Amino acid sequence: MAGKRTIMWFRRDLRLADNPALLAAGADGAEVVPVFVIDPTFEASGDVRLAYLHDVLTALDESIRSIAGTGLVLRHGDPTAVIPALAEELDASAVFVSRDYSPYGRERDAVVAEALDGSGRTLRGVGSPYAVPPGNVLKDDGTPYAVFTPFSKVWRRTGWERPFAMPDDLRWSGSTGVDSEPMFDRPDPGIELPAAGERAALDRWQRFVQPGGAADGTDRSRVDAYDELRDRPALTGTSQLSPDLKWGTIHPRTLLADLDASGEGSRGHTVFSSELAWRDFYSDVLFQRPESAWNNLNPKLDSIEVDTDASARAKFDLWSRGETGFGIVDAGMRQLSATGWMHNRVRMIVASFLVKDLHLPWQWGARWFMQHLVDGDLASNNHGWQWAAGTGTDAAPYFRVFNPTTQRERYDRDGSYVERWVPEPTEPMLDHKAEREEALRRLAVATGK
Repeated sequence: MAGKRTIMWFRRDLRLADNPALLAAGADGAEVVPVFVIDPTFEASGDVRLAYLHDVLTALDESIRSIAGTGLVLRHGDPTAVIPALAEELDASAVFVSRDYSPYGRERDAVVAEALDGSGRTLRGVGSPYAVPPGNVLKDDGTPYAVFTPFSKVWRRTGWERPFAMPDDLRWSGSTGVDSEPMFDRPDPGIELPAAGERAALDRWQRFVQPGGAADGTDRSRVDAYDELRDRPALTGTSQLSPDLKWGTIHPRTLLADLDASGEGSRGHTVFSSELAWRDFYSDVLFQRPESAWNNLNPKLDSIEVDTDASARAKFDLWSRGETGFGIVDAGMRQLSATGWMHNRVRMIVASFLVKDLHLPWQWGARWFMQHLVDGDLASNNHGWQWAAGTGTDAAPYFRVFNPTTQRERYDRDGSYVERWVPEPTEPMLDHKAEREEALRRLAVATGK
């Protein structure tokens, strides 16, 4: 219908290519207004993530200007008020979004949809940030999976769409014709952040899949060597794409299109695609059980004794500063402070140390990570912490206690990772064997085993 105007409300899909919501917004010749709402809730994100979001939005604005001659429309405020008011202001027939499955996002979108409906407009959800959207991987009886391995098998069988084309004929109506408010001031993250935006994400991906990129000096690509090198934190063996997936500057189906994700091909491809499956799994768990964002997924373990007194706070401070005296724990925490990122193997080690050696609430560590990680994602972060704490999705979690010394010997054999971040000699703050026994005692009391 000629003259129709729509709003493309960007959220966690800050790219132009492979964006089905954007294509749907511009269907039938509609004039598309690209919008991002700077939500006051972002203030709780911490300076690192806010600074990176600033950079991603700047890159998106530049991309739109390069093809449309007009930029991203920015508005500040509560989206439940801003979006309906903007739709009224622009006489937009519909607002298009990628579906948000987070607890906050679902609540927000329900309110926006109701307000738009009251004025004869619609909120149209098209696509999601996931390869397989939450709620689509189910058992034969229609119930969700609570354990990853069976989930991942059905996830692969379910499959995903091919990447969508780059829009080349959209009619844009952006900030040259619509009032746009200023970008928020970029906070000082105190660290150097990775390059941000769609182009940077695609470049990172190409470096990961191109031959000769493996950190072991072979002619393999990093993805082909992934299963062998991904657990060695001193090497560049991972994709470094977690911040891009967080903000949707690249979509997982774009990655999967370049992989043999059948589970029968290259071991590296299979293991890397499993990491994308973990991301979808945790989003599905949070979708099914939104209260598990900050509460134990397994309420039977609510009675686990944790320490929260002044002594516990002092121990937490040592952990957060990387001063526990355990080299690989301290290296990970210092890497986080210095870069806004931590190797995934080390994330598991430092998380286990906090909950099993220091006996502190997993929520303390989860909040610290969300404040300091560039890639802080609620579902992946908090359910990863619950996996370490033994309160989450693992089938047999409670007796797993990582030994930081043997973990260092296994994954940092030459000591190069620890030496990079912890050059000084250290003295362990505790006896791991004794604290492991104490952790198992507390878990046995809570589980009655």
